[in-house]
Amino acid sequence: MKVFTPVLVFQKMPSGKGRDKFSIQCLECFGKNLYIGTKEGVVEYLTVNNTSAEESLSVREVGKRQMGRSGAISQLTAVPVLNHLLVLWDGSVTVLNMFSLELLPALKKIQNVSLFYVSESVVQTDSVELIAASTKRKTVSVYKSQTTLDLFPHNLGKQNIIANKCGKGEFILNGPGCLGMFVMKNGTSQHPPVQWPVGVVDAAVHFPYVLALQNQTVHIYSILDQQLKQTVPLQSAKSLVSTEESVFVVADKEIHRLSPVPLKGQIEDLVMSQRVDEALMLLDRLQDLLPKDSYKDLHKNVICTSGMIKFYREAFVEAKELFIKGELDPREIISLYPAMPVMSEDFTPQTTAVSNAKDLWTLSRDDWPTFQQYLIFLDDFLREVRPTGQGQMCPQDIDSALFKLYLEQGEYGKLDQLVSSQNNCNLQMCVPDLEQHKRFFTLGLLYQSQGQHFNAIQTWVKIVEEQNEDPLHISVFQHIVNTLSNLEHKPIIWKFVDWVLQRDQEAGILIFTKTHTSSCVTFAPEEVLTILTSYPLAMTLYLEYLVNELHSKEEKHHTMLITSYVKWILQSIEDDYNNKTSKKEMRHKLQHLLWQSPFYNADAIYDQITPSFLHVERAILLGKSGKHKKALQVLVHEEKDQQAAESYCLRTSAGRDRKFTQEMFLSLLQIYLESCQHVITAVDLLNKNAASFDLVSVLRVLPDSWSLKLILRFLCASLRGTVHDKRMRGLEMSLVKVETLRHKHVWMEATHEKIRVDRGCVCHSCQKRLTGPEFLRRPTGELTHISCHGGESGH
Repeated sequence: MKVFTPVLVFQKMPSGKGRDKFSIQCLECFGKNLYIGTKEGVVEYLTVNNTSAEESLSVREVGKRQMGRSGAISQLTAVPVLNHLLVLWDGSVTVLNMFSLELLPALKKIQNVSLFYVSESVVQTDSVELIAASTKRKTVSVYKSQTTLDLFPHNLGKQNIIANKCGKGEFILNGPGCLGMFVMKNGTSQHPPVQWPVGVVDAAVHFPYVLALQNQTVHIYSILDQQLKQTVPLQSAKSLVSTEESVFVVADKEIHRLSPVPLKGQIEDLVMSQRVDEALMLLDRLQDLLPKDSYKDLHKNVICTSGMIKFYREAFVEAKELFIKGELDPREIISLYPAMPVMSEDFTPQTTAVSNAKDLWTLSRDDWPTFQQYLIFLDDFLREVRPTGQGQMCPQDIDSALFKLYLEQGEYGKLDQLVSSQNNCNLQMCVPDLEQHKRFFTLGLLYQSQGQHFNAIQTWVKIVEEQNEDPLHISVFQHIVNTLSNLEHKPIIWKFVDWVLQRDQEAGILIFTKTHTSSCVTFAPEEVLTILTSYPLAMTLYLEYLVNELHSKEEKHHTMLITSYVKWILQSIEDDYNNKTSKKEMRHKLQHLLWQSPFYNADAIYDQITPSFLHVERAILLGKSGKHKKALQVLVHEEKDQQAAESYCLRTSAGRDRKFTQEMFLSLLQIYLESCQHVITAVDLLNKNAASFDLVSVLRVLPDSWSLKLILRFLCASLRGTVHDKRMRGLEMSLVKVETLRHKHVWMEATHEKIRVDRGCVCHSCQKRLTGPEFLRRPTGELTHISCHGGESGH
């Protein structure tokens, strides 16, 4: 992996006069200021005119200072906030002015120092914190304000001790066991150590990488996973200097610059080599270094590329999750499949190519079972993203792809579910495909979902007429009825209603009677009745709907319904349109309606049924006119149904007074007594309904020829009832008397007590004085005006 690019930025040319002793020992860079420490103890101050990574630095010498007669400059550090340059020479730290290189005598030397580094806190304050490795005590320590914190012992030579800054308040140290250790100024560590090779002479950090210089080679490790990422060979290299933009590598007479590869390029290289997890880790840790939009786009691209790698590895569950997480355009997946349409003309695939990609066209021919798994994934992925914002980017492409998939794979259940709900299938593509596969019912569903109701119903009508229904579907005819009953477009309903009624009146009437949603069209009863004139069963069912469900109070509707019942019964045959309703059930409906409805034209109905065998119905109509005795005569003499006559008396007298009930039963008894054939019937009537007769009236009409034994049971029951009634009336009278006596007692107690009324007495209700002799006293003792008592409730 390439994370840095080396460039030569400075080179000391030979002078040409004898042996050239110039050798760079250390480097410090701050802004355009460049400080070089030489082996001969000289500090050179240069300025940089160009910092471009592609060209050599153009430098200008500003000044120099000889620190002594001999000895190399070990370390240089600029402190811009104080305009100081710290120089480590001859085991001591000396402070110079960073521009004039003049010695600052007020600041004493720090003796016995092998190396040091300045803390970030100098940017904020006038104090300096540093880490130093003691050559005498062999210990790495942190110096703070009047305190010293020992970190760990060392056994390295002077030239091999490393303590370089790698962040705010953080340093990289050469720890025991060839470990690059990250240490905060408080002695703690925020990153795991890096295992680097033996013989590292210098180290620098350019986040997220740590660079270790060893054997004229720069080893570059990731701080994130502590793994080696790149090696850069550089001759005569002796030290590293890290800046915000790059890392400088110092050689004897040269300075090289390691410029980091742009983050996007690093990530793309990782992805191309299928090191996706590593790319994601790098991107997530460095997202603060990128613009928000750039990070978001790059992150999505990595996620989707990772998904592609999983996809071709057939790790479909992980691939789907990554595609959804990365908000991948579904058309990118659709376009990979053979014969899958991409409807968007402006679409161009944008996914990054991966090394393990497969040709699904070839796979579909050579390895069908594996390709079948890819088809299952396509179905699963598209269905999951379909309702989301990700799917709304290209709804027509998704629905058309699912349509093609289900149709070609023979998954007709899923296909019908797709096209029967709201969808964005492309009709120009789907209609010919359905016709080719002879999926005409599905074609109708597609038309219906697209709002083309006429074409949908017309397609289904053709299926019914040609009798080529698919047995896996519900009745196509019933589906037509359901569609028409929920349709909002009235002209289409009128177009097909006759066709439906001609085939099944009972099913066809549901178009008008099925419970409608608020958005469905409604029909005026008169327009429906007009079209149902030729369909008697449908007419009857619709009238039942008006009367029983809508509770119509129009006389016309009730009369028409009764008339339709009468016509059916009088025909006394079970026509093909009424093969499920028996004659008995129809008469029950007719009688129930005659009894319950007060809205029909009784005279017109009576004229229709008079010459017929509908005697019970005629009796009901006579009763509606108050001709009860004539009605009973019809039931007894013409219908010859004594039970019906008795039921008529009970039903007619229900809710009426006792006198009316006695008159009804007495009339029926008299009819029975008119013929000697009904003697036993008359006796049974008396015995069963003794409580419904007036005993005296019965005795008056009974023939003299009847014996006492014949009516003994009736007489006993009647007398028992009479005695019971008399006793009940006596009990009620006694209860009333007791209540009256109680009220008299209360009144007498109230009137036999003296009541003192003076000027201080006031009315309990209005709180005004009682000024006259007339007033009322409550049982509880309060006095009120008579007028106030009249306005109160409950007294």
